[in-house]
Amino acid sequence: MFRSRMEASAKKTGSNIILNLDVIHEDRGVLLRNALEVLDQTHKYICAVKVNRHLVLPLGLFDGVEKILDRAGELGLPKIMDCKINDIGNTNRVIARSYFQAGFDAVIVNPFVGWEDGLQPVFELANELDRGVIALVYMSHKGAWEGYGQTVHDPSKRQSRLQYLVFAEKALSWGADGAVVGATYPEKIREVYGVLGDSVPIYSPGIGAQGGDMEAALKAGSRYLLIGRSIIQSSKPDEAAKRARDKANRFLGRQP
Repeated sequence: MFRSRMEASAKKTGSNIILNLDVIHEDRGVLLRNALEVLDQTHKYICAVKVNRHLVLPLGLFDGVEKILDRAGELGLPKIMDCKINDIGNTNRVIARSYFQAGFDAVIVNPFVGWEDGLQPVFELANELDRGVIALVYMSHKGAWEGYGQTVHDPSKRQSRLQYLVFAEKALSWGADGAVVGATYPEKIREVYGVLGDSVPIYSPGIGAQGGDMEAALKAGSRYLLIGRSIIQSSKPDEAAKRARDKANRFLGRQP
């Protein structure tokens, strides 16, 4: 259901841009107001909104963040929580349930914790509630290679393999609704797409402030582009979001 909601939203807005709503401000009242204003200004040019701890920690999940989610819902936007769930199964289920109860349509999980008594309860809960689970396969920052890029022994295949390719296979076999691969590493997007094909859409953060190239990411196989600072820190977020949408559509050879 989540994957269908994403596709419907992308079609409606003519956009594959997801807004990273990573607004920062010391005053919580201003923070909430700024987040809502950015959302209102950009919603016509994005297909979803992603929330990180930038908002959850200062505003509270069932207080300020719930207000933001309600507004996103009114605007018809799917809501993704970038919580990178990575604990034991019982704790993971409690975490996921809280985010789903607050109004999130999908959560991001970290495959490092594994399936049995790890992420299995999250996938089961998401299936019960018709919500989505997106697997983190390769992050966008410079140090990502230290974890996601390491070579590991894969006992199932009795050989050494790259960690992120193992994670890509897990995303496929677990039935994930998406896989995160940083736009700063188009060569890895291409490799992961070789594993996933069109079965699991690739979500790529890192466009703009982190230096990720939009065209390279799309050509390598990214389906959705996650953009934050270059939109929310712009003096005119609506224009920045529209430029991002239109630029992506030009690369894809389609009109918004």
